[in-house]
Amino acid sequence: MGLKGFVEGGIASIVAGCSTHPLDLIKVRMQLQGENHVPNPQTLRPAFAFHGSSTTTMAAPASVHLPPPPQKVGPISVGIKIFQTEGVTALFSGVSATVLRQTLYSTTRMGLYEVFKQKWSDPDSGSFPLGRKIAAGLIAGGIGAAVGNPADVAMVRMQADGRLPASQRRNYKSVVDAITRMSRQEGVASLWRGSSLTVNRAMIVTASQLASYDQIKETILENGVMRDGLGTHVTASFAAGFVAAVASNPIDVIKTRVMNMKVVSGETPPYSGALDCALKTVRSEGPLALYKGFIPTISRQGPFTVVLFVTLEQVRKLLKDF
Repeated sequence: MGLKGFVEGGIASIVAGCSTHPLDLIKVRMQLQGENHVPNPQTLRPAFAFHGSSTTTMAAPASVHLPPPPQKVGPISVGIKIFQTEGVTALFSGVSATVLRQTLYSTTRMGLYEVFKQKWSDPDSGSFPLGRKIAAGLIAGGIGAAVGNPADVAMVRMQADGRLPASQRRNYKSVVDAITRMSRQEGVASLWRGSSLTVNRAMIVTASQLASYDQIKETILENGVMRDGLGTHVTASFAAGFVAAVASNPIDVIKTRVMNMKVVSGETPPYSGALDCALKTVRSEGPLALYKGFIPTISRQGPFTVVLFVTLEQVRKLLKDF
């Protein structure tokens, strides 16, 4: 199996990533909704203020007016707005980063999972217990995420760029340009910004996605619900995608915001870390903010997982003699 597992997983992941990229972009835009609506305490003046001059006088009472919170819109509205304001090609912003990310991250995690599956399966019965499946997914996902984090940061920034005012956009030309400029302007360490979140999310996604797919597929076949074919693969993969989406969405929201934050030299960054981002998000937008973008997440995770495993099964058939 060895190298072949990496090749099969890589091909399936790239096909799935590219085909569902617009849904992933919409998810990122939705997760960033409301982020800039956190009032700055320094801009809120009390009813009475003192103005220094040669003579100290007291200002008249003034009421504080806060701008209304931005209207939350759904995935269809977000997609239509992107299409109308940025053009159809904007739906594929950052696709080069997606290809690199899938090549690094998913190829590694899928390949390692198969290695662990081969090593940890019972030599007599060939069974691979659920606990070992989850452990294999956690380890494989964590290693894959550490390898692919630079491409992940670049992808998030390229997908989010269109929502910024024209004067603030980074306008990366490609994933190579993004990584090069980030290294030069913000330091090499910026390529691993949010890496703890990426690793945690990847561990959860891989464990829930790959383990649940294998477990559900085995259950379907063992109980004779369906035969080993397209129907079984689609059913098991969609269920696995739902499990992964529910488990990973809160970490994904925080990861997106930390990776997308703009750090200017000499200024305090919006978030000091993942925990700070989570606390600020919950305080200013409520706990449900951690499930922002859940509809596009499941809308993307479902098709992505289906395409991933259906393609994987077909690639395995094609490469079974190699």
